[in-house]
Amino acid sequence: MSESVRLLIHGASGRMGQALLRLCGESAGCTVVGAVTRKVGQRVVDGAPYFASAELHGTPASDAIVDFSLPEAFDAVLALAVERRIAFVSGTTGLSDAQRTALDVAAGSIPVLWAANFSLGVAILNELVERAAAALPGWDCDIVESHHVHKKDAPSGTALALGRAAEQGGATPRYASLRAGDIVGEHTVQFTTVGERIELVHRATNRDIFARGALHAARLLAGRSPGKYALRDLL
Repeated sequence: MSESVRLLIHGASGRMGQALLRLCGESAGCTVVGAVTRKVGQRVVDGAPYFASAELHGTPASDAIVDFSLPEAFDAVLALAVERRIAFVSGTTGLSDAQRTALDVAAGSIPVLWAANFSLGVAILNELVERAAAALPGWDCDIVESHHVHKKDAPSGTALALGRAAEQGGATPRYASLRAGDIVGEHTVQFTTVGERIELVHRATNRDIFARGALHAARLLAGRSPGKYALRDLL
């Protein structure tokens, strides 16, 4: 869509939600029509109207929903996107198998994009990991991820996505997680055999890279045909 895309931000009080609101406010390509949080204090902040989770069905019409919330809030917002027949972009991690199945079902009627990580670098890292795993049969594969102390799920969604890429290449990944300080996100995929080691590393130093990627995805996904999309499909 060439015009400004109307977005509903779900999970607006979180770190990613706040970054999305700020960056969308600075961009001519999108407009926030609603920001959804668990509880509402101020009704309008920097021009964006706020709604409580219980008011989800009373939010304004939008072209897409961008969701960075928690698994317990995920079902309701996905159902709203399906009900309204609008694009759904989500970076909520820790989803259950049933919730992943619900995403697949939703893709039959709306454009859906779920990603554990919305950075361009990580999208490329996934491809490199799959290629390395395929080229190095029999090598050990270990994925080490580090995040800030407030991140609840472990291994991270990005680490699990990298693990799936490794499995596609034939490797069997093992995981290690570290929660410390204010680390935005670091992922190392290590392939090891006797006498040598390869490390593929991505370090994020600013959360804005994820928010920019999610907004880019939402702008391009709005108005597309139903289906399940990957970030690489929109690059």
